[in-house]
Amino acid sequence: MSHVIACIDGSTAADSICDHAAWAAGRLNAPLMLLHVLDEARYPGTKSPSETNLSGNLGLGARETLLTELADLDAKRNRLALEQGKATLEAARARVAADGVPDPVLRQRHGNLVEALKSLDDDTRLLVIGKQGVKHGGAEPSGGEVGDNVERVVRAIHKPVLITVGEFREPKSVMLAFDNSASTRTGVRLLADSPLFKGTPCQLHLVKVNGDEEGLDWATQCLENSGHTVVTARLEGEVEAALHQYQEEQGIDLIVMGAYGHSRIRELLIGSTTDRMLRNARVPHLILR
Repeated sequence: MSHVIACIDGSTAADSICDHAAWAAGRLNAPLMLLHVLDEARYPGTKSPSETNLSGNLGLGARETLLTELADLDAKRNRLALEQGKATLEAARARVAADGVPDPVLRQRHGNLVEALKSLDDDTRLLVIGKQGVKHGGAEPSGGEVGDNVERVVRAIHKPVLITVGEFREPKSVMLAFDNSASTRTGVRLLADSPLFKGTPCQLHLVKVNGDEEGLDWATQCLENSGHTVVTARLEGEVEAALHQYQEEQGIDLIVMGAYGHSRIRELLIGSTTDRMLRNARVPHLILR
């Protein structure tokens, strides 16, 4: 069975990621996997003295001694990071157990996060990752920077990604940015069929920025036929600003968007527009694939 996979690091975002992932796993009736990846760029595998390049005029004996000491330090640093990662996973296990998920799968990898997630793609139903990781301070809602891995992850994997921002609260209102493209029509169908919001009092806001109302009636009918309460809105202006303003005015708890395409909405989280959309995000974003 495919898992909800929560990417856990040592940042303050870890608790929020756990809470979002536990909620999603419960709604989807899917097993939960807690994944910690020890970044090979920060913690490279221990090299033998012969693999280390040390320039200078040290004597042969002194050079070999220094190389051995450096290799030992690297090995100790990696062991400590590995133990810290295990402690992080155990803390995450306790957190999701308190959220009602008693038996998550724990996985720890040493390597590249994107490559680790690509290897788990067939086993992934939903990926949960923080907007900001350990390098940027974690769960600060107003933080401007986007974590280094977020854009790369969204580009690389082929499953929905839930990007968390701030503390968890169960969504009561969700906004779908709609442009009648094949991508966003697929998003409507996914939302209509998904148990993530079905059977809840959650209100779905179907929002179109600029252009006419083509496709809105179809999308509204599709969602209402699945039992959802739907609000439609047409906005004018610059896409990112209009969507963020609507989110704030309506108290939207979660924004749903597509990741592919060529229109402004469909490309909000691909390429150079990634940072512009997420920079001022104060609520989670669900990216559909």
